[in-house]
Amino acid sequence: MQTDHERGAAPAPPPRGRRGRRTVLVASALVVVTAVAVVGALGLGGGGAEDGSSAPPRSGSTVPVTRATLTERTTVDGQLGYGTEIPLPIKSTGTVTWLPTEGRTVKRGGTLLRVDDRPVVLLYGTLPMYRDLGLTAGTGQGARQDAGNAGNAGNKGDAQGAGDQGLTDDTSRAPAPSGSPTPDGAGAGGTRSTLRGMDVLQFESNLAALGYTGFTIDEEFTDATARAVKRWQKSLGLPQTGTVGVGDVVYSAGKVRIGHAGVRLGSAVTEEVLTYTGTSRKVVVNASAAEDSWAVRGAAVTIGLPDGTSVKGEVASVGKKATDPEEGGGEGGSGAPTVPVTITIKDQKSVGRLESAPVTVEYVGRERADVLTVPVAALVALAEGGHGLETADGRFVAVTTGLFADGRVEVSGSAVREGMKVRIPE
Repeated sequence: MQTDHERGAAPAPPPRGRRGRRTVLVASALVVVTAVAVVGALGLGGGGAEDGSSAPPRSGSTVPVTRATLTERTTVDGQLGYGTEIPLPIKSTGTVTWLPTEGRTVKRGGTLLRVDDRPVVLLYGTLPMYRDLGLTAGTGQGARQDAGNAGNAGNKGDAQGAGDQGLTDDTSRAPAPSGSPTPDGAGAGGTRSTLRGMDVLQFESNLAALGYTGFTIDEEFTDATARAVKRWQKSLGLPQTGTVGVGDVVYSAGKVRIGHAGVRLGSAVTEEVLTYTGTSRKVVVNASAAEDSWAVRGAAVTIGLPDGTSVKGEVASVGKKATDPEEGGGEGGSGAPTVPVTITIKDQKSVGRLESAPVTVEYVGRERADVLTVPVAALVALAEGGHGLETADGRFVAVTTGLFADGRVEVSGSAVREGMKVRIPE
């Protein structure tokens, strides 16, 4: 008997119900796989997936959530130098006969310049020289005449002669105020006056520091003080008068670095004959007046030098007056008002031989202590909004972000804990 094939008849089709069911199952599987892939890619599911189901694991390294202190640091531009040059308060009058070179350091007892071939000497102190200092009251700038004639103590203001013989006051007068000359009561015909005041104490302290002693360091200019002054004047090549003129001395808080000269040799002394700065290098930052909360006296900063090294600095002063920068200037070129911030450098040797250079100043802005952190690269954007983290098993948990600093970010949330592994997407 011939088969259907041998007779040329077409084979019978398979049952329709079984083939249709297989097609539906394959299509359904493709839909499920596609849906899972979309959920994983979009970060759907939040932190509510606690039933153990998860998306297929994806490639990428995992890191733990760690607890740390995050510190936000900001860098601004600054200028290294010796600070603003200030005119020396020279009170001598006459012709400038010698000037120091720019950049020279002058210490206590050193010569700042010479006027009429007389040295103007630097001493240390905060009270400016405002009068002549000596035993005999003269007519120099700032000095007051108050000599007496012992033989005419009962009369008031009666002129008795010239030279050392001067005016005398009634003995019933109240004592002269501190800082004014008072009669030196030694011996008959005592015509000299003794100066008293804080300026005397300041000068005597300097005189002793220079090695000229033999007197009591106090507020009274005595015969012993005058003898020490004469020895000092001899060392300077000056006439040994025992009196210090108001223009012979300039006071500063410490040693100075000479700036530029405002006159030439042979010119008359002016108010800006010579400028000076301190001898320590410092950094000045023109900080934005709207963002200067970091600039607090004593605040620590890090100074970046042009060679790539860094040194420690400390905020010493902050300007109280905001100034408008030049057009196109200002911090970051914003043209916003700025205030000058001066930063000192304790370790001057760490700066090397640099005297002037552009530098950077890094300061601490905000700080968050003992918070949970992850690398910024671990954050993923969730489809429903906000940020999340992908766990090692493929789940996505929503997080709230805080401070960003040093490549890490503060994270918090009910599903986040210290030590849990999170994935950094590739």
